[in-house]
Amino acid sequence: MMHKTVTTLAMLSLASVALGAMTVQKRIAGADGGWDYASVDAGSNRLFVARTDGVMTVDLATGAVTPQLVATGRTHAAFVIPGTSTGVVTSTVAGGALLFDAVTGAVAATIKTGAKPDAALYDPATRMVYVMDNSGGTVSIIDPKAAALVGTIMVGGALEFAALDGHGHLFVNVEDRNELVMIDLATRKVMRRTALTGCDEPSGLATTKGGVLISACANGVAKTIDARSGRLLADITIGLHPDAVMYDAARDRAYIPSGGDGTLTVIDTTGKSTPRAVAVVATQKGSRTGAVDPATGTVYLPGARFAAAVGSERPKAVPGSFEVLAVRP
Repeated sequence: MMHKTVTTLAMLSLASVALGAMTVQKRIAGADGGWDYASVDAGSNRLFVARTDGVMTVDLATGAVTPQLVATGRTHAAFVIPGTSTGVVTSTVAGGALLFDAVTGAVAATIKTGAKPDAALYDPATRMVYVMDNSGGTVSIIDPKAAALVGTIMVGGALEFAALDGHGHLFVNVEDRNELVMIDLATRKVMRRTALTGCDEPSGLATTKGGVLISACANGVAKTIDARSGRLLADITIGLHPDAVMYDAARDRAYIPSGGDGTLTVIDTTGKSTPRAVAVVATQKGSRTGAVDPATGTVYLPGARFAAAVGSERPKAVPGSFEVLAVRP
């Protein structure tokens, strides 16, 4: 066992050199408060971060921060629909998704969904936005052009992140059931349920160009699954308590940030072989979500420093410590 561990660490070290030794190259300060998912809008070259009090943006060229482009409570997913200036943000306080002007931040519409709207994504094929409910087990379908709810898919359980395969299927992690669900978007029905054996509380999810799903688990494991068949392929060792899987299609590489131990696992997804970890980058505890810039390959991780926990209370963020880490070679 010791020989295997040493060999693995040596391989990861060599891979880090090959990757250009990715490290935290920049820290962008932001206002105090919680955060959730992040995304990069290639059209405006900005990072969008879902915050406790709304949507924060960062101009990636200048580093300029807009603390509250959109003001709303307890947001979870924030992104811009590609090729448009329409932004989408899910909000627990609003009980749905807000459509907003990505330039001015003006809210155009609020569409009610499940009680706890969490992850969301846009499908260019159907031109719909899909919102996952983390408490009621539903996927809400929103037509952003009509600014209306046009359908609901019952899945069951606490839904986390979702991913598309480009072939008419939506995959969703079910956190409290440790399973991966496959949905046919044409019929709007569940086609398959895959038990993620050995995976506790799956959260982040991404699909590679090779048709492999990567699901991040809270217990320090990432599951790889063949999207077509649902067959479990292999486990990847990652850090504890991740909440996202970011896939860089341009470089065929995936990243999993783990807030439990402050690491970023770099995963090679090229070729026909199963994805494998090739490097581990030290970040900071609490950095569990993020986004990758497709233009530069830079990974952006929102986070903060935390004080020691008092009794049974959750650790609290140190005032003035929120920042976005920019990780690159």
